[in-house]
This record gives sequence, C-alpha cells and structure tokens, in this order.
Amino acid sequence: MAKTQISTSGAPQAIGTYSQAVVHKDTVYISGQIPLVPETMELVSQDIAPQIEQVFSNLKNICESVGGDLNSVLKFTVYLTNLDHFGAVNAVMESCLDKPYPARAAIEVSALPKGALVEVDAIMSL
Repeated sequence: MAKTQISTSGAPQAIGTYSQAVVHKDTVYISGQIPLVPETMELVSQDIAPQIEQVFSNLKNICESVGGDLNSVLKFTVYLTNLDHFGAVNAVMESCLDKPYPARAAIEVSALPKGALVEVDAIMSL
C-alpha cells in the first residue's frame, strides 16, 4: 500500500512523529492542526476566534498543496478545550465552506499541544 507524505510551508511543520498529511489512493488524511502560525511556530493568539481561523487557514493550505480545497473535505474532527466555543467553530466553518457541509465530530478535551484551545483534523477526497 503506497502512501505519499505531504508537507507544505503553508502550515506548521510537524512537531512530532507524524506527517502534515498522507495521501493514499484518492484520500488525504490531514493531521490535527493547532493554531500555530507556520512562519513562527507560535500560537496566533490566546483568543478562540483567531485560533479557529488559523486552524482552518492551515487546513486550507494543506488541502491546496495537494490540489484540493476545504470543500473537498469529507469529515472534520474538532477538538476543543471548552465546548462553549462550538458556536465560534460553526461561524468560521460557515464562512469558509459551501453546502453541503462535510461530516463532523466535536470532542471536548482537557488539553491540547502548546496550550491551544482548538485542534482540527480532516479527511479529504481528491
């Protein structure tokens, strides 16, 4: 089973033993993105709205690096340290996605890497 590793400067470089994304056949598995600014590898902000926007910007750049876009995503998994921020996630997703929206799961977690408030991974079809 051949798989291709994806790496783009438009998203934070992996900070562990994983790839930004992996392509297998016509499916792209995108690793969880936290709100790091790719150029600095620092959190964009301590506030939730800019964090969510940065996460989706990182995801968009990974999608585009393999010839897709956010509307090619079949499923997002959203990890939040506080589910009260779910409305802010909905607002950002509505602004950057077209209907029909992809499938999605949302999970509250106790902590995320680097103190992030949000992380999102994705499965995309090419």
